[in-house]
Amino acid sequence: MATTTAPKLATSSFSSTYSSRLRQTSTPRVPSLALASSFSTPLRLNYRRTTLKPRSSSSLSLSIAATISVGDKLPEATLSYFPPEGDLTTVTVSELTKGKKAVLFAVPGAFTPTCSQKHLPGFVEKAGELRAKGVDTIACVSVNDAFVMKAWKEKLGFGDEVLLLSDGNGEFTKALGVELDLRDNPVGLGVRSRRYALLAEDGVVKVLNLEEGGAFTTSSAEDMLKAL
Repeated sequence: MATTTAPKLATSSFSSTYSSRLRQTSTPRVPSLALASSFSTPLRLNYRRTTLKPRSSSSLSLSIAATISVGDKLPEATLSYFPPEGDLTTVTVSELTKGKKAVLFAVPGAFTPTCSQKHLPGFVEKAGELRAKGVDTIACVSVNDAFVMKAWKEKLGFGDEVLLLSDGNGEFTKALGVELDLRDNPVGLGVRSRRYALLAEDGVVKVLNLEEGGAFTTSSAEDMLKAL
C-alpha cells in the first residue's frame, strides 16, 4: 500500500507572522505615565487632637471684639421661643426689656457640656434670688433654632424660671458684636455667640460680664448677683 506524504506547511513563516500581528492587535500600546515621582514617597496620614476654640484671628472674617458696652442701648432684634403651652412665638428685644430690669445671658450652644451642666442650671437655681433683687426677666439666648431650645429645656427638666430664646440667624448676636467663629472645629458649630451675662434696665446695659470665647469664669448667676 502506497504511503501518501502530506505537504509541508510553511509553519515557521506563518507562526512568526501571526505572532507579530497578535502582539500588534491584542496588546494595546499604553502611554507611559510619570508615576514614579508621585508614588516614590509613602502616603502619611497625620492625626491631631482638636480642642474647641475660636478660629484664628488671621483667618477670621467676623469680628470677635464686642461692640456693646455698659451704657449702650441694646440693639433691636427679633427672637423666638416656645411658651409652656402654645405655638412658636416671637418677641423683640425692646418688648423684652422696655420698662423692665432684664438679665440676658448667652451660651455658645444648647446641649453643650458647660452650658448644660453649669451656666443655664445656675441661673435656674438662682432665679428666685435674682427676682428678689428686682429682676423682672431672665432669659438665655443662643444661636440655635427654637425647636432645639425647646428640646433642651425639656431635657433639663426645669420650668419657667428662665426664658430660652432662639437667635437662630445670629441677628442679635451680630448686632451686639459678640460672634464666636467655630467653623474650624470638627464638630461643625459654625458661628455662635460668645458667653456673656448682662443686666439691662429699660434696654440700657448696666452690667456686662463678657467671656473670652466659650470660657466660663465671670458670667455665672452668682457673678450677676454680686453686681446687683
